[in-house]
Amino acid sequence: MDADDRERMDGLTVPACERCPELVESRSRIVDGTGPDDADLLFVGEGPGQREDERGEPFVGRSGSVLDDELRSVGLERESVRITNCVRCRPPENRDPTAEELEHCRGYLEVEIERVDPEVIVTLGKVPGEHLLGRSVSVTNESGSVEEVRIGDRPRRVLICLHPAATLYDRSQEETFAEAIETAADLVGGGSSGGQSRLGEY
Repeated sequence: MDADDRERMDGLTVPACERCPELVESRSRIVDGTGPDDADLLFVGEGPGQREDERGEPFVGRSGSVLDDELRSVGLERESVRITNCVRCRPPENRDPTAEELEHCRGYLEVEIERVDPEVIVTLGKVPGEHLLGRSVSVTNESGSVEEVRIGDRPRRVLICLHPAATLYDRSQEETFAEAIETAADLVGGGSSGGQSRLGEY
């Protein structure tokens, strides 16, 4: 991303982008992140699905409902966190974004992280986990773990988490997902079980 691209991000929005021909063809709009521009928690998904593309907001379908419910269960509201995606345009047939598409959108994500400056970034699913950590991730086994990784020009704490959709397809994953969200809440002092007490662990 060059200086002109950074300036085109009006605040935290991307008004126009045509770097990925298939995504431009597939999308009806660019789906920017939502939530406070100074949120302590930033959730990063893979990319918009059909419902998100229609409404112009990330995680508003069934997965979004699962995430909202879990946030409430740990004493957080959706309005208090920021939610975004690795790519801002819906991939055709909801396929995974390609490495090239992820790279094209990487600069926008890094600018968002820089401007929001969250205490913790939570990756929802395998694609964002691997994209931000730069390695292979076994999400089921690593969910709830926290790593420090350099993003842009500074280190960031990244918490690996299952995608909320995993709980819809496999009910046995509900506890794993819930525990990771509770850890995220605890890390920023916003959860219902311990608050700041766990910050020192990381």
